[in-house]
Amino acid sequence: MRRGLRFSLALAALVVVAGAARAGEREDFIEGRARDCRGCDLAGVNFKRRDLSGADLTGAGLARANLHDARLARARLVGADLANANLNKADLSSADLSGAKLAEAMLYGARLEGAALADADLRGAMMGAARLTRADLSRANAREADLRRARFDDAKLEGADLTGAALDFALFRRARLRDAILDAARLTGGDFSEADFAGASLARALATGAIFRGCDFSRAMLAGADLRKAILTDARFDGANMSGARMPDGSLAE
Repeated sequence: MRRGLRFSLALAALVVVAGAARAGEREDFIEGRARDCRGCDLAGVNFKRRDLSGADLTGAGLARANLHDARLARARLVGADLANANLNKADLSSADLSGAKLAEAMLYGARLEGAALADADLRGAMMGAARLTRADLSRANAREADLRRARFDDAKLEGADLTGAALDFALFRRARLRDAILDAARLTGGDFSEADFAGASLARALATGAIFRGCDFSRAMLAGADLRKAILTDARFDGANMSGARMPDGSLAE
Protein backbone atom coordinates (compact mmCIF):
# COMPACT_ATOMS: atom_id res chain seq x y z
CA MET A 1 0.00 0.00 0.00
CA ARG A 2 2.75 2.44 0.99
CA ARG A 3 4.71 1.67 -2.18
CA GLY A 4 1.58 2.27 -4.29
CA LEU A 5 0.89 5.53 -2.48
CA ARG A 6 4.45 6.76 -3.04
CA PHE A 7 4.17 5.90 -6.75
CA SER A 8 0.85 7.77 -7.07
CA LEU A 9 2.26 10.83 -5.33
CA ALA A 10 5.35 10.79 -7.52
CA LEU A 11 3.23 10.50 -10.65
CA ALA A 12 1.01 13.37 -9.55
CA ALA A 13 4.09 15.49 -8.90
CA LEU A 14 5.40 14.76 -12.39
CA VAL A 15 2.07 15.80 -13.91
CA VAL A 16 2.15 19.08 -11.98
CA VAL A 17 5.73 19.77 -13.04
CA ALA A 18 4.94 18.93 -16.69
CA GLY A 19 1.90 21.22 -16.60
CA ALA A 20 3.94 24.03 -15.12
CA ALA A 21 6.63 23.52 -17.75
CA ARG A 22 3.99 23.63 -20.49
CA ALA A 23 2.50 26.81 -19.07
CA GLY A 24 5.97 28.33 -18.84
CA GLU A 25 6.70 27.38 -22.44
CA ARG A 26 3.46 29.02 -23.56
CA GLU A 27 4.18 32.24 -21.70
CA ASP A 28 7.77 32.34 -23.00
CA PHE A 29 6.48 31.98 -26.56
CA ILE A 30 3.82 34.66 -26.15
CA GLU A 31 6.38 37.04 -24.66
CA GLY A 32 8.88 36.31 -27.44
CA ARG A 33 11.43 34.54 -25.23
CA ALA A 34 10.99 31.21 -27.07
CA ARG A 35 10.72 30.31 -30.75
CA ASP A 36 8.82 27.01 -30.48
CA CYS A 37 5.59 25.99 -28.79
CA ARG A 38 4.54 22.53 -29.99
CA GLY A 39 0.99 21.64 -28.98
CA CYS A 40 0.50 24.88 -27.05
CA ASP A 41 -2.94 26.41 -26.50
CA LEU A 42 -2.63 29.82 -28.14
CA ALA A 43 -6.26 30.28 -29.10
CA GLY A 44 -7.25 33.92 -29.51
CA VAL A 45 -3.74 35.26 -28.78
CA ASN A 46 -2.63 38.42 -30.59
CA PHE A 47 0.49 37.88 -32.73
CA LYS A 48 -0.18 40.73 -35.14
CA ARG A 49 2.96 41.59 -37.17
CA ARG A 50 5.08 39.26 -34.98
CA ASP A 51 8.14 37.59 -36.50
CA LEU A 52 7.53 33.86 -36.02
CA SER A 53 9.64 32.75 -38.96
CA GLY A 54 10.75 29.13 -38.61
CA ALA A 55 8.75 28.60 -35.40
CA ASP A 56 7.65 25.06 -34.55
CA LEU A 57 3.93 25.20 -33.76
CA THR A 58 3.13 21.61 -34.63
CA GLY A 59 -0.31 20.70 -33.28
CA ALA A 60 -0.74 24.10 -31.64
CA GLY A 61 -4.19 25.52 -30.95
CA LEU A 62 -4.39 28.88 -32.73
CA ALA A 63 -8.12 29.12 -33.36
CA ARG A 64 -9.24 32.76 -33.60
CA ALA A 65 -5.64 33.94 -33.14
CA ASN A 66 -4.66 37.26 -34.68
CA LEU A 67 -1.74 36.64 -37.05
CA HIS A 68 -2.43 39.58 -39.34
CA ASP A 69 0.72 40.50 -41.30
CA ALA A 70 2.76 38.08 -39.15
CA ARG A 71 5.93 36.47 -40.51
CA LEU A 72 5.60 32.68 -40.50
CA ALA A 73 7.92 31.79 -43.36
CA ARG A 74 9.19 28.19 -43.01
CA ALA A 75 7.14 27.72 -39.83
CA ARG A 76 5.94 24.22 -38.88
CA LEU A 77 2.17 24.24 -38.37
CA VAL A 78 1.48 20.58 -39.09
CA GLY A 79 -1.94 19.65 -37.71
CA ALA A 80 -2.34 23.07 -36.07
CA ASP A 81 -5.83 24.44 -35.39
CA LEU A 82 -6.11 27.82 -37.15
CA ALA A 83 -9.88 27.80 -37.59
CA ASN A 84 -11.28 31.36 -37.79
CA ALA A 85 -7.75 32.77 -37.36
CA ASN A 86 -6.82 36.11 -38.93
CA LEU A 87 -3.91 35.44 -41.30
CA ASN A 88 -4.60 38.33 -43.67
CA LYS A 89 -1.37 39.41 -45.41
CA ALA A 90 0.66 36.92 -43.34
CA ASP A 91 3.88 35.53 -44.81
CA LEU A 92 3.54 31.73 -44.81
CA SER A 93 5.93 31.07 -47.67
CA SER A 94 7.42 27.55 -47.50
CA ALA A 95 5.50 26.91 -44.25
CA ASP A 96 4.33 23.36 -43.48
CA LEU A 97 0.57 23.42 -42.87
CA SER A 98 -0.05 19.77 -43.73
CA GLY A 99 -3.29 18.60 -42.14
CA ALA A 100 -3.87 22.01 -40.54
CA LYS A 101 -7.39 23.18 -39.69
CA LEU A 102 -8.04 26.48 -41.47
CA ALA A 103 -11.82 26.37 -41.78
CA GLU A 104 -13.20 29.91 -42.24
CA ALA A 105 -9.76 31.39 -41.61
CA MET A 106 -8.96 34.79 -43.14
CA LEU A 107 -6.01 34.63 -45.54
CA TYR A 108 -6.65 37.62 -47.78
CA GLY A 109 -3.44 38.56 -49.59
CA ALA A 110 -1.47 35.95 -47.63
CA ARG A 111 1.83 34.68 -49.04
CA LEU A 112 1.83 30.89 -49.30
CA GLU A 113 4.37 30.36 -52.09
CA GLY A 114 5.79 26.85 -51.81
CA ALA A 115 3.71 26.11 -48.71
CA ALA A 116 2.64 22.54 -47.84
CA LEU A 117 -1.15 22.35 -47.39
CA ALA A 118 -1.73 18.70 -48.21
CA ASP A 119 -4.86 17.34 -46.45
CA ALA A 120 -5.54 20.77 -44.93
CA ASP A 121 -9.09 21.82 -44.02
CA LEU A 122 -9.77 25.10 -45.86
CA ARG A 123 -13.56 24.94 -45.91
CA GLY A 124 -15.02 28.42 -46.23
CA ALA A 125 -11.58 30.04 -45.93
CA MET A 126 -11.36 33.62 -47.23
CA MET A 127 -8.26 33.61 -49.44
CA GLY A 128 -8.89 36.31 -52.00
CA ALA A 129 -5.68 37.51 -53.72
CA ALA A 130 -3.60 34.95 -51.77
CA ARG A 131 -0.38 33.79 -53.43
CA LEU A 132 -0.06 30.00 -53.59
CA THR A 133 2.42 29.60 -56.43
CA ARG A 134 4.07 26.14 -56.25
CA ALA A 135 2.05 25.28 -53.11
CA ASP A 136 0.98 21.69 -52.42
CA LEU A 137 -2.76 21.41 -51.73
CA SER A 138 -3.10 17.72 -52.58
CA ARG A 139 -6.35 16.32 -51.10
CA ALA A 140 -7.09 19.62 -49.35
CA ASN A 141 -10.73 20.37 -48.53
CA ALA A 142 -11.48 23.88 -49.83
CA ARG A 143 -15.25 23.56 -50.27
CA GLU A 144 -16.97 26.96 -50.53
CA ALA A 145 -13.62 28.75 -50.10
CA ASP A 146 -13.19 32.27 -51.48
CA LEU A 147 -10.15 32.10 -53.80
CA ARG A 148 -10.97 35.00 -56.09
CA ARG A 149 -7.89 36.49 -57.80
CA ALA A 150 -5.63 34.04 -55.95
CA ARG A 151 -2.47 32.77 -57.65
CA PHE A 152 -1.98 29.02 -57.99
CA ASP A 153 0.54 28.86 -60.85
CA ASP A 154 2.45 25.52 -60.79
CA ALA A 155 0.53 24.43 -57.66
CA LYS A 156 -0.43 20.82 -56.85
CA LEU A 157 -4.14 20.23 -56.19
CA GLU A 158 -4.51 16.54 -57.04
CA GLY A 159 -7.61 15.14 -55.35
CA ALA A 160 -8.48 18.49 -53.77
CA ASP A 161 -12.15 19.28 -53.07
CA LEU A 162 -13.07 22.73 -54.40
CA THR A 163 -16.81 22.16 -54.57
CA GLY A 164 -18.64 25.49 -54.74
CA ALA A 165 -15.40 27.47 -54.39
CA ALA A 166 -15.08 30.96 -55.89
CA LEU A 167 -12.10 31.00 -58.28
CA ASP A 168 -13.11 34.06 -60.28
CA PHE A 169 -10.13 35.63 -62.09
CA ALA A 170 -7.70 33.31 -60.30
CA LEU A 171 -4.44 32.19 -61.93
CA PHE A 172 -3.95 28.40 -62.18
CA ARG A 173 -1.42 28.24 -65.00
CA ARG A 174 0.24 24.80 -65.21
CA ALA A 175 -1.55 23.74 -62.00
CA ARG A 176 -2.07 20.02 -61.39
CA LEU A 177 -5.74 19.35 -60.70
CA ARG A 178 -5.97 15.65 -61.50
CA ASP A 179 -9.01 14.03 -59.88
CA ALA A 180 -9.91 17.31 -58.17
CA ILE A 181 -13.57 18.15 -57.50
CA LEU A 182 -14.75 21.54 -58.77
CA ASP A 183 -18.48 20.84 -58.97
CA ALA A 184 -20.54 24.06 -59.05
CA ALA A 185 -17.33 26.08 -58.61
CA ARG A 186 -16.97 29.55 -60.16
CA LEU A 187 -14.05 29.85 -62.57
CA THR A 188 -15.22 32.98 -64.38
CA GLY A 189 -12.38 34.85 -66.08
CA GLY A 190 -9.69 32.62 -64.57
CA ASP A 191 -6.50 31.66 -66.39
CA PHE A 192 -5.96 27.88 -66.31
CA SER A 193 -3.55 27.67 -69.25
CA GLU A 194 -1.84 24.25 -69.49
CA ALA A 195 -3.49 23.02 -66.28
CA ASP A 196 -4.01 19.26 -65.84
CA PHE A 197 -7.68 18.44 -65.18
CA ALA A 198 -7.44 14.74 -66.09
CA GLY A 199 -10.14 12.81 -64.22
CA ALA A 200 -11.38 15.98 -62.49
CA SER A 201 -15.05 16.82 -61.97
CA LEU A 202 -16.32 20.23 -63.07
CA ALA A 203 -20.01 19.38 -63.21
CA ARG A 204 -22.16 22.54 -63.31
CA ALA A 205 -19.06 24.72 -62.98
CA LEU A 206 -19.43 28.33 -64.12
CA ALA A 207 -16.42 29.01 -66.34
CA THR A 208 -17.57 31.83 -68.59
CA GLY A 209 -14.66 33.69 -70.16
CA ALA A 210 -12.07 31.38 -68.54
CA ILE A 211 -8.83 30.55 -70.34
CA PHE A 212 -8.20 26.80 -70.74
CA ARG A 213 -5.56 27.00 -73.43
CA GLY A 214 -3.61 23.71 -73.66
CA CYS A 215 -5.47 22.08 -70.74
CA ASP A 216 -5.87 18.31 -70.36
CA PHE A 217 -9.51 17.37 -69.64
CA SER A 218 -9.05 13.67 -70.35
CA ARG A 219 -11.79 11.63 -68.57
CA ALA A 220 -13.02 14.81 -66.89
CA MET A 221 -16.66 15.35 -65.92
CA LEU A 222 -17.95 18.59 -67.48
CA ALA A 223 -21.66 17.79 -67.53
CA GLY A 224 -23.72 20.95 -67.23
CA ALA A 225 -20.64 23.22 -67.14
CA ASP A 226 -21.00 26.75 -68.55
CA LEU A 227 -18.09 27.40 -70.92
CA ARG A 228 -19.51 30.34 -72.81
CA LYS A 229 -16.77 32.62 -74.23
CA ALA A 230 -14.12 30.35 -72.69
CA ILE A 231 -10.87 29.81 -74.61
CA LEU A 232 -10.29 26.10 -75.29
CA THR A 233 -7.47 26.34 -77.83
CA ASP A 234 -5.39 23.11 -77.93
CA ALA A 235 -7.32 21.66 -74.97
CA ARG A 236 -7.75 17.85 -74.88
CA PHE A 237 -11.08 16.18 -74.06
CA ASP A 238 -10.36 12.48 -74.60
CA GLY A 239 -13.07 10.48 -72.81
CA ALA A 240 -14.54 13.60 -71.16
CA ASN A 241 -18.25 13.80 -70.31
CA MET A 242 -19.57 17.01 -71.89
CA SER A 243 -23.27 16.19 -71.56
CA GLY A 244 -25.34 19.36 -71.35
CA ALA A 245 -22.29 21.64 -71.25
CA ARG A 246 -22.72 25.11 -72.69
CA MET A 247 -19.92 25.57 -75.23
CA PRO A 248 -17.96 28.78 -75.98
CA ASP A 249 -20.26 29.66 -78.88
CA GLY A 250 -23.34 29.21 -76.73
CA SER A 251 -24.34 25.86 -78.21
CA LEU A 252 -25.34 22.95 -75.98
CA ALA A 253 -23.16 19.81 -76.07
CA GLU A 254 -24.96 16.50 -76.41
